[in-house]
Amino acid sequence: MNIIDAAHKTVHAYPGGSESLAPRIGMSPAVLRNKVNPNNVTHHLTLVEASEIMGVTGNDSVLHALAAEHGYTLTKVEATPSGSLIGSLLAASGAKGDLADLIADAMADQRITPNEASAIAQHCSRLQAIFAELAQHAAVAAAKDVP
Repeated sequence: MNIIDAAHKTVHAYPGGSESLAPRIGMSPAVLRNKVNPNNVTHHLTLVEASEIMGVTGNDSVLHALAAEHGYTLTKVEATPSGSLIGSLLAASGAKGDLADLIADAMADQRITPNEASAIAQHCSRLQAIFAELAQHAAVAAAKDVP
């Protein structure tokens, strides 16, 4: 799905559609409808407006569509790290070992099935989240050392 279609679906899937969403983002329903209308070439959402819509609706499909158009996938990561820097490092090391085991098991028959590929992708997403948390711990540790 492209970003224009994702924005249109996000607005119209919101309970009450543009009539109830528009006032929450400081816009008239008609203007919002025009901005997300795929056939309208004169009115467009700004990045700030798209971000506000995602924040209010809790629907991040515009963000995922934008990432997909550029060859990326997204995984939501918790904003606040739990545990410690060393704990996160150990979790990352363990998860990397688990991924290696998963791939070794999948390759035992010299082929990867769709289910095995899905399991590998899910584990990679888990690793990305663990690494993001590790980076957050490093940033917190660096901030504490700043005078």
